[in-house]
Amino acid sequence: MTMRISFRIVITVSVLLLNACITAPSLETRVAQALTLADQYGWQSLELDSLPYPLHAFVPEQGFSADTLTIYVEGDGLAWVSRRRVSTNPTPSNPIALELALLDPNPSVYLARPCQYVLHTECDQDLWTSARFTGAVIDSSNDAIDQLKRRFAARRLRLIGYSGGAAIAALVASRRNDVMQLVTVAGNLDHQVWTEHHRVTPLYQSLNPADHWRSLVSVRQLHFIGEHDRNIGSFVVDSYLNRFPDDQKPTVHIVRDADHYCCWAQNWPSLLQLVYNNQ
Repeated sequence: MTMRISFRIVITVSVLLLNACITAPSLETRVAQALTLADQYGWQSLELDSLPYPLHAFVPEQGFSADTLTIYVEGDGLAWVSRRRVSTNPTPSNPIALELALLDPNPSVYLARPCQYVLHTECDQDLWTSARFTGAVIDSSNDAIDQLKRRFAARRLRLIGYSGGAAIAALVASRRNDVMQLVTVAGNLDHQVWTEHHRVTPLYQSLNPADHWRSLVSVRQLHFIGEHDRNIGSFVVDSYLNRFPDDQKPTVHIVRDADHYCCWAQNWPSLLQLVYNNQ
């Protein structure tokens, strides 16, 4: 069951909670930005009653049914406001996965991560730090995807994940038999290698997509890497690919002049041609 979320409550409460976050856009600003962007394309907001964490989604206002539904999964969002300071809410300042979803002319929807766009008393900062890919997060994402699949009468799924959303998409795909394609954009597919490379605290409460490669061998995959991505570079995806046998390695495409944030939306129409040619 789904229901339209009330952003008025979220925005009112968030102003009181984010006084300390003077170096980052307020939650009010971040929510308003996403709402405005979605509205420009005729999309509406939904809150999915997934368990154990309700998740936020954006979907086209005009209903449709689709044999294959593409679901875009957002990245980690505003997890940190500085290298040493955790954000009080992970709603993204720049919702790249939403931008990509809105540019897809095929039946598509957008799925956020726990606590993005909504406030819940049970939200814990672990959900966007060390436990960002924990089993409970994957359970919620999987449940939300079930609801979206039913809502649009889909038979098959294409999962497209950006950054940390790529890990969610991969881990969800490893549990399902209806994912016909897994696509990642600047994806964190081996967070152990990622944390070691950047010398940051390991995501010790999180599942690692690279450890679940056996369940993904039969899934058609395409992984985009930004040529100048210093956050999640080719070393992360290479570590993931090295788990697969030589004759079963997924396809990788290096995107020239792109980094972790730029310029995926600008490149997306042409990259989508590769996505659909790879299916």
